Amino acid sequence: MAITLTPTAARHVLASLQHRGKGLGVRLGVSSTGCSGYAYKIDYVDEPQPGDVTFETHGVTLLVDEKKLGLVDGTEVDFVRDGLNEGFRFTNPLERDRCGCGESFRV
Repeated sequence: MAITLTPTAARHVLASLQHRGKGLGVRLGVSSTGCSGYAYKIDYVDEPQPGDVTFETHGVTLLVDEKKLGLVDGTEVDFVRDGLNEGFRFTNPLERDRCGCGESFRV
């Protein structure tokens, strides 16, 4: 089982943590929502929670709740800029499809 960040995503996270002035890393989570079932979410983390699984990639600590790991195992997190828009992009080999707006996915 592995979750990874691209070098671009890692640089963005490290810069954000430095700007915040604190933080252990980020948590990759999923919530039940949208027309396809789940949506990704990224939160900055100051300390781990019981049940967190920890991954280290490009100098960044990435945490995932062990109960959600089966939904995101193998996911690569990137940070992309497209014109005036920027944000995290998730490549999850477990995704079966995504809703038309791209906000939610199904495994």
